[in-house]
Amino acid sequence: MELFESLKQKITGKNIRIVFPEGDDVRVLGAASRLAKDGLVKPVVLGTDDAVKKAAADANIDLSNVQIIDYLHQPQAQIDEMVAAIVERRKGKTDEAKAREWLKDPNYFGTTLVYMDKIDGMVSGANHPTGDTVRPALQIIKTKPGVKLISGSFIMQKDDQRYLFADCAINIDLDAAGVAEVAVESAKVAKTFDIDPKVALLSFSTKGSAKGDMVTKVQEATKLAKKQAPDIPIDGELQFDAAFVPTVAKKKAPGSTVAGQATVFIFPELQSGNIGYKIAQRFGGFEAIGPILQGLNKPVSDLSRGSNEEDVYKVAIITAAQALS
Repeated sequence: MELFESLKQKITGKNIRIVFPEGDDVRVLGAASRLAKDGLVKPVVLGTDDAVKKAAADANIDLSNVQIIDYLHQPQAQIDEMVAAIVERRKGKTDEAKAREWLKDPNYFGTTLVYMDKIDGMVSGANHPTGDTVRPALQIIKTKPGVKLISGSFIMQKDDQRYLFADCAINIDLDAAGVAEVAVESAKVAKTFDIDPKVALLSFSTKGSAKGDMVTKVQEATKLAKKQAPDIPIDGELQFDAAFVPTVAKKKAPGSTVAGQATVFIFPELQSGNIGYKIAQRFGGFEAIGPILQGLNKPVSDLSRGSNEEDVYKVAIITAAQALS
């Protein structure tokens, strides 16, 4: 089944609430209106009533089933509750005055709603750089227990082919422990999107065919990842052709449970990951869906500032699916 049709079936009727901090953006409003009309999520947009309603009216967008929260004009009791939640979560790193300032920022306001379980997930970034979306999530929602970092994966889809690439968006250069953590989290995320995870840790070397610190890092990461997730097929270090092509796998990595049939590809650092997914997208004709933020306690998704309404719609569906996992 096509990915989004499968995800729609999973989230329909679950009453998942997704908040959009950029409520005066017509791309966001158009997507929110469609999501509500299709019965997929309960969208909540942040913004002043006048700005949101004017933007919707100018673009002829129906907001009858979209909740608008004017985050700058909320009852004092609600703001006090949110401030208290931030202060408690930050454990002395953020005082009450700073928390009140944070809540004047829609990304912090939306993130806090998610942290307090008033909302199930957040989608932002249409008008904000990645840091403005990720920073509040790291400060307030934080990572899952036992997880030290967040990472960014892409679902790569073409016809009936579906793979996951990571980390392609967040961490510039991780050590072996970090790469291992990304591998294990990516396998978990893959399952959410109906990908049977067979995880390949990529390198320019296959099974010791080359030497160097970069190769050693991937070898060590593979050992750590296997130890952390013994029930998941994980192997490395593998060159991409050994991971992907069965005939090459037989020559370069005979006996591997992953080589030649990998579905999850873990890159050794951000540069190769970012280049790799864009080559698959532009040369190979794959649709790149993401970045999907991995490792957070609750789902927060970062849009590209070049996103269109369809992108916002799809990312919201992905975020809702993550809220169920």
